[in-house]
Amino acid sequence: MKRFWKLAACAAALAMLGGAPSVTAQSASPAGGEKVLHALLSTGETGLDPAVASDLASLSLLENLFDPLLRYDYLARPVKLQANAARALPTVDAAGTTWTFQLKPGMLFAPDPVFQGKRREVTAADYAYSIKRLYDPALKSPWLFLFEDKLLGDEAYRKGKFSYATEIPGIQVVDKYTLRLRLKQPDPSLPFYMALPATGAVAREAAEAYGSQLGNHPIGSGPFRMGEWKRTDKITLAANPDYHLRFHAGADVAPASRPIAQALEGRRLPLVDKVEVKIMEEYQSRVLGFLNGEFDYIEQLPESMREMVLDPAAARPALRPELAAKGMVLYPFPVLQTYYMWMNMEDPVIGGYSKEKVALRRAIALGYNGPEDVALLKKGLAIPAQSPLPPNVLGYDPAYRSPIAYDPALARALLDRFGYKTGSDGFRSLPDGRPLTLVMHSEPTMVGRLRDELWRKNLNAIGLRVTFKTDKKTEIIKASRLGKVMMFETNWIADFPDGDNFYQLLYGGNAGRANYSRFNLPEFNQRYEQARLLSDGPERSKLYHEMAQLLHAYNPWVPLTHPISADIRQSWLKNYIRHPVELTNWRYLDIDPEARSGAAKISR
Repeated sequence: MKRFWKLAACAAALAMLGGAPSVTAQSASPAGGEKVLHALLSTGETGLDPAVASDLASLSLLENLFDPLLRYDYLARPVKLQANAARALPTVDAAGTTWTFQLKPGMLFAPDPVFQGKRREVTAADYAYSIKRLYDPALKSPWLFLFEDKLLGDEAYRKGKFSYATEIPGIQVVDKYTLRLRLKQPDPSLPFYMALPATGAVAREAAEAYGSQLGNHPIGSGPFRMGEWKRTDKITLAANPDYHLRFHAGADVAPASRPIAQALEGRRLPLVDKVEVKIMEEYQSRVLGFLNGEFDYIEQLPESMREMVLDPAAARPALRPELAAKGMVLYPFPVLQTYYMWMNMEDPVIGGYSKEKVALRRAIALGYNGPEDVALLKKGLAIPAQSPLPPNVLGYDPAYRSPIAYDPALARALLDRFGYKTGSDGFRSLPDGRPLTLVMHSEPTMVGRLRDELWRKNLNAIGLRVTFKTDKKTEIIKASRLGKVMMFETNWIADFPDGDNFYQLLYGGNAGRANYSRFNLPEFNQRYEQARLLSDGPERSKLYHEMAQLLHAYNPWVPLTHPISADIRQSWLKNYIRHPVELTNWRYLDIDPEARSGAAKISR
């Protein structure tokens, strides 16, 4: 059956590439008419409350609807922050603990009935309120770790009854346009936090009026406003006519991006009138939709669909000649992303810190065929992960090598030594003689099934029985936070380009939030707490090395790969370049309606 669907998909794609009539090709905007960007998201959004959402789809929308104080320079490489809602980058005192942000006057929230017909200006109090919301126990914000136990006096929010009326010295509204944050200890990553959707301005009136339903009423001050919203299906964002930003290139524009800098210089953002976003969970539908002109670009071309698009005869990744002839452009892009399989350290079968439990998890890590993953599933567009840190984040050590490599013979010997005996059916039991069955959650997609088969083959080869429980990723994440998932292969994309953003996934204080494995080792926690106070340098690098060693000693994770994304844009899309950290680039993109119209006529 799998082979049938694969052949059917390839036949459909080849027919389209050969110029067969297309009944679903995107109708183009007339020249000089409304500019509409057509984009896709691979999973449905869960809700659009900046304090609550943490899935990629929701964050992709939030970073366009809400406005943080800082953002990343679109074209600077290496990446750097720049002022956004703030007039300039923040000032910091000599101790590194007091940060002051000056806001731009005149920024406005999107109109909403809660403002009673008045134009509501964004002030420093809105940013202070947004940070307080992360502490609200009713919201259970996954972003609390950014500030928890860091802001001066924040124990008042964490002990006793939480109240928004409580003022702390760590959050000070100096005047209408000045916000001051005071820390207990230096945190060099604070500016990165202020570039996240989680710290974008939220109006208190809206939060109080809509309560727990605020995620269904996103009222921000970002470059776009919410238009039509068919949940987990289609979302339309309309350009915000009151948006405050004009593009100005910084000094660190990469040479290849200088034409984009020239095209954008001085222009008011965003450039398109609307963004129409479709939720496309199936890999095949995404690729066929792009090839059919329904989407203006596609990012992270799915591994299983690459043979439809990439030239198999090329020495390096390249488009098939017939696609290149249509003006499509391929961008291989090293993503700040780590794929890993985590194991629940509180699960009675696979969790715990005793020697036999460590041996089981280590055997699983030793039994995973990483080279086959890179060659077959990733089609060569990935590098093996040696630690949680991908290349190009601060703290990455290119010389570090994991002490655990693919070695099924060693995995079997380790299981034998710690009492996981093999029965007549070829599968092992627990040391106490009870049956041993691993349960791995999985996504019901083509690539999810391919991953399942590789895990099944590898685990069976060392005598471990495994079953798979499929569900939508959003539901798996919800269950993971409650500790109800034993094993799951997932990935993490950098919220900000610093090693702290990855190592916090293993910090015991984040168990039940981003730490899905619920790893809680005092030796690791102590090093993490020391490291997060330090800027990138030899002292922090030493701590990161020791943390990686502890990860490999206890194996709450199997680090897998860092992907190299195959991104493709249509000929009519302008100013496209992938940013290493921000999830979308919609406010910078432009459309050539005449080129789109011409392409649509040719496809018909």
